[in-house]
Amino acid sequence: MEAKVYIVGAGPGDPDLITVKGLRIVERADVVLYTDSLVSEDLVSHAGAHAEVLQSSGMDLEQMVDVMARTVSAGRSVARVHTGDPSVYGAILEQMVLLKQRDIPYEIVPGVSSVFAAAAALGAELTVPDLTQTVILTRAEGRTPVPDREKLRDLASHHCTVALFLSATLAKKVVREFLEAGWSEDTPVAVVQRATWPDQKIVRTTLRELDGALREAGIRMHAMILAGWALDPTLVDRDAHRSKLYDKTFTHGYRKGVAASE
Repeated sequence: MEAKVYIVGAGPGDPDLITVKGLRIVERADVVLYTDSLVSEDLVSHAGAHAEVLQSSGMDLEQMVDVMARTVSAGRSVARVHTGDPSVYGAILEQMVLLKQRDIPYEIVPGVSSVFAAAAALGAELTVPDLTQTVILTRAEGRTPVPDREKLRDLASHHCTVALFLSATLAKKVVREFLEAGWSEDTPVAVVQRATWPDQKIVRTTLRELDGALREAGIRMHAMILAGWALDPTLVDRDAHRSKLYDKTFTHGYRKGVAASE
């Protein structure tokens, strides 16, 4: 393997949901540095017998980068294993900045994000024809601020599907901002805690009941909140919201349409 840092997305929890490329890197890397509070030990067990396996929970940013830089400078490879997809709330930019300052090469290997694992667990399609064709990935504003133009109330004004990372402890604020954006109190909301892990927990509720439902379920972290009418579980009970893709009258490059009267 080339001597560089591979920033690998491990997926949401189920060790089988890492990509083939990501798994090969974990198996072959000389050093495996992983987020031990979020990445499955079963996945890390695939590291080679030759590999040095390190947990990142006890390290600060500079210590992690020092380990990666020393390893690559010695002609060896590093698998820096992150949960989900590292490009979304992965805190990888700060690592890449320091690696680049030291002329340490790196590569990002994408993974399955928790937002899509949560949708799969719910059996939901997040983009539904004639209902919503947009998904906003964001978080509620807590101790870490969000840019002024990205306040949840303003984003929610689009009335599309909204996926909220890192927001389970801010449910009251979430509800307030959605309501201020004109959302109905009856809007479907689904919460998936630890998506694809053995202890996965699913809560289906409405915007009105969200805060109480999370308190009752004891959910305060490691949860994805999905809100919008695409999360209505009754959508699968009716023949509506068909896409054009498989409509027999719809012509595209691989199929000629059939006249509607036929």
